[in-house]
Amino acid sequence: MDAAREAHDLAAMLVQRARDMVPVLREREAAAIAARQVSAETIRDFKDAGFFKVLQPRNYGGFELSPAVYCTIAKTLAEGCMGSAWVYGVVAVHNWQMALFDPQAADDVWGKDPSVLISSSYMPTGKAVAVAGGYRFSGRWQFSSGSQHCDWVILGANMVAPDGDGTPEPYNFLVPRTDYEIVDTWHTMGLCPTGSNDIVIEDAFVPAHRVIRERDMFAMNCPGHAANPGPLYRIPFAQVFNRTVSTTSIGSLRRALDIFVRATREKRATYSGARLAADTTIQEAVAEVKLILNDLELRLASDLAELDARSLSGDWPIERRAELGHHTTAMVSRCVTAVDQLMLFSGGKAIYAGNPIQRAFLDIHCARAHVANNPYPYARNVGAMAFGYDNDCMDL
Repeated sequence: MDAAREAHDLAAMLVQRARDMVPVLREREAAAIAARQVSAETIRDFKDAGFFKVLQPRNYGGFELSPAVYCTIAKTLAEGCMGSAWVYGVVAVHNWQMALFDPQAADDVWGKDPSVLISSSYMPTGKAVAVAGGYRFSGRWQFSSGSQHCDWVILGANMVAPDGDGTPEPYNFLVPRTDYEIVDTWHTMGLCPTGSNDIVIEDAFVPAHRVIRERDMFAMNCPGHAANPGPLYRIPFAQVFNRTVSTTSIGSLRRALDIFVRATREKRATYSGARLAADTTIQEAVAEVKLILNDLELRLASDLAELDARSLSGDWPIERRAELGHHTTAMVSRCVTAVDQLMLFSGGKAIYAGNPIQRAFLDIHCARAHVANNPYPYARNVGAMAFGYDNDCMDL
């Protein structure tokens, strides 16, 4: 059996395992919401299924499969519980980023146990001071999804690069669990199971090999490329990461639509007794949501296939990167439009806690609040470049 067939069969098996987990995640969803954390049992199930290995380097037992497999798993899991799927997506993408760091960093994390997980908060709020062999590092970061289940974290800080123009620019710092505190702050209206708590560090030492410049990830000129030469790691960082926080909304919206249709099929208006399914306004709303879902699925599949092709060819024109970046950052806004329609026609029962359409409504709106799901800067950049202006976004 050739390598391509093996990869295909492995991908199909992993996606089926994700499909099989959907009813399990639905059963666990209420408890995960109440706990404001995905359970250790769910994380263990994700590990046992091999989900975290999808983007992990083969050097550490990973599968090095296409981002399309990773996104399909995340999207499928979101049909069970979007919060759980969000944690999977965010944590699993760090196994991809580790291939970009200096190889010694990967050895630090996975040398004894390649199943160790990593969380993150890329907002550049940290303070780093250069010292012999590395940096003294301090700060507080929000929104570290799944951090309770991880033994390392990747955190952001701005620094002036030695070969830069004197303007501070973002770097990522890899820090072990012994050097940071997790502060429980996660009391939110949606994405409750993600446990996206704060990270606090007070004067930790971070060796230089655990630091990576975001500009190097943008330029695809990273310390780890020699040790990890596969095409999977020749994709710009944001083209992979931004899909981490957009793809799960598609799965959550699909679940909400299925539930809405089933619930409305035999439902009757309280006063007139008329079947709501016969209401042409509701019919048109369902058609519009189906159209949005189909559009998003097709766009996602097309873009992911393009990432695979460009990773092999090495052809990454900046204008196309900007367009691909805009595609993914615009996805959640379209999901918001769609789920708002479902919520609008779900009636009074949808305002009660635990209603699955309300849950999708809240989760998708929370996903839209993520900076990587704000389409406006990306849209302006694409439009400006069409008129001859230079790219102004490193997040492509």
